[in-house]
Amino acid sequence: MGREATPFDLTITPRDRRFGRGEATDRWWNGGDPVATSLYNALSATFPKGEAFFVESVRLFREGASPTLAAEIKAFTTQEVMHSREHVQFNKRAHGAGYDLTKLEERVEWRLSLVRARAPIASLAATMALEHFTAILAHELLKDSRHLASADAETAAMWRWHATEEIEHKGVAYDTWLHATKDWPRFKRWKVKAKVMLLVTRNFVVDRTLGSLELLRQDGITGPRAWARLFWFAYVRPGMIRKILGAWASFFMPGFHPWNHDDRALIETEEKSLSARVAAA
Repeated sequence: MGREATPFDLTITPRDRRFGRGEATDRWWNGGDPVATSLYNALSATFPKGEAFFVESVRLFREGASPTLAAEIKAFTTQEVMHSREHVQFNKRAHGAGYDLTKLEERVEWRLSLVRARAPIASLAATMALEHFTAILAHELLKDSRHLASADAETAAMWRWHATEEIEHKGVAYDTWLHATKDWPRFKRWKVKAKVMLLVTRNFVVDRTLGSLELLRQDGITGPRAWARLFWFAYVRPGMIRKILGAWASFFMPGFHPWNHDDRALIETEEKSLSARVAAA
């Protein structure tokens, strides 16, 4: 299945919103829980450099794209730039709350340097896989309000805004990959994308785990206790990683496309919720 899986009436709308300006964020902003906070902070540490990498990787292959895909790449770029901007600000607030993200950011840069040392198509393949990973995390975040139910309101709003746009542009990197590899045999395309997704998943799980453990160490939580609490949060309750396994596995199925599952209803629900919160404020 090719680009035709992307909804014909899809509109990617950059929402220029700012969060937490001039405010301090509590150290344990996610329900007063250092474990819940550490996992989201570790993820946020990847975004400024990671999303710049996504933009760079996709834009290299926009030549020859259809007018529709070219417009979507432009909107995708705008959204990702604003995501990076807001996570830079969020990471500064995490630093102000006492966390040192230096080791996490250095590991992100190291990972990206390994990919950039290869051919540009490798960067696009990594982006395509990571965008699917991000989109299914975003889906679960918006689907189940319990993930951020006890979080600081402003910070939770930022994560929901980010998740909304990740769902909205979830097909752009994949459609760019289809465009860039249109002359490849079908099996070669599948083999490469499957291998890249397995590698990306391993690195994502390893790096986010190590990053979360480093932040927990800064809170004085170490050893088996840290591992056990992090595992419980990620895989049991609320179990974000466990809950995305089915959507993750769908990536390897014949005919996969991110828009085989049209979850724009989550975006609509979030937009209505935002409007209600603004009106109440």
